[in-house]
Amino acid sequence: MSAKYQRIIIKIGSNVLTQANGLPDAARISHLVDQVAAIRQQGTEVILVSSGAVASGRSLISIDEKTNNVAARQLLASIGQVKLINTYAQLLEKYQTLCSQVLVTKEDFRDRMHYLNMKNCLEILLQHAVIPVVNENDVVSVTELMFTDNDELAGLIASMLNAQALIILSNVDGIYDGDPKIPGSKVIEQIDGTATNFASFVTTSRSSFGRGGMLTKSNMAQKVAQLGITVHIANGTRDNVLLDLLAGKLTHTQFIPSRNTSGKKKWIAHSQNFAKGVVKINEGAKAVLTSNKANSLLPVGVISIEADFQKGDIIKLIDDTGKQIGLGIAEYGSDKARERIGQKKQRPLVHYDYLYLNA
Repeated sequence: MSAKYQRIIIKIGSNVLTQANGLPDAARISHLVDQVAAIRQQGTEVILVSSGAVASGRSLISIDEKTNNVAARQLLASIGQVKLINTYAQLLEKYQTLCSQVLVTKEDFRDRMHYLNMKNCLEILLQHAVIPVVNENDVVSVTELMFTDNDELAGLIASMLNAQALIILSNVDGIYDGDPKIPGSKVIEQIDGTATNFASFVTTSRSSFGRGGMLTKSNMAQKVAQLGITVHIANGTRDNVLLDLLAGKLTHTQFIPSRNTSGKKKWIAHSQNFAKGVVKINEGAKAVLTSNKANSLLPVGVISIEADFQKGDIIKLIDDTGKQIGLGIAEYGSDKARERIGQKKQRPLVHYDYLYLNA
């Protein structure tokens, strides 16, 4: 099965890398690195998105309980990131493999130039057979700038690099059809692009060390699968998890990819937080855009401009109830758009090539 994946993102959660006492699990990290090296030897490119900096910091320094939470996290992450990357570097050394550290914040995805700079950096590392180890930069990320968790970051990296698969390692076997603690609950082995309401069967309790719960994972995995990338959610605490998963021998949850999407659309899909403008469209435009044909948004379908924007900005498209229909790049600014509201035979406000529609 691994032969079909030329490039995979492996996200290792803090609950996989960390022992019950909050300190790093050295044996498990070593076992995972052995598997990553084996996957590399099969010719697959691997990018690691790894949590664990805070846990690594916790193993090196004790801090006063009175310390502010954000400050404590910054301190532990700053010290711990050095130990974490050194751990990976030393473990990979025995396989004559180099790794690199790539620390990012949500702001790094805010515009196309930043995004492409980061993509180019990761591509050149892969070209030189280096394993990038990506993590959120907790030293400068404060609450409002943080990713929901590293699952979100891994999804962004997977779509940015056009990976064939994203493997999310958690401390459960996958997504269950009920509470995993209740006997009789089973792992849902395949989820296709049409499943949308995970809240009905996903428990919202969070893992003890991670920021995001299984509901967050499910929604993110669905979004990534809709961009043409297979997503696997598996239990990283199981022996040989990665090799068994790629060999098709592991019970876990797989999200089936639903379509292939251009690189630019993948960037737009993840740019909701950076949308400048809001445009309300009528039912006719909504029907046309969500049909199976490729259509651009024309001014004739616009009801109103709800928030200003300039040419090139990401804008949010909403229907007359306020529900988001999609995101796109504005072909011109809100002043011109207002002048053309409802008019026929005008240039598209959002061209199809730069339009991402919510599933």
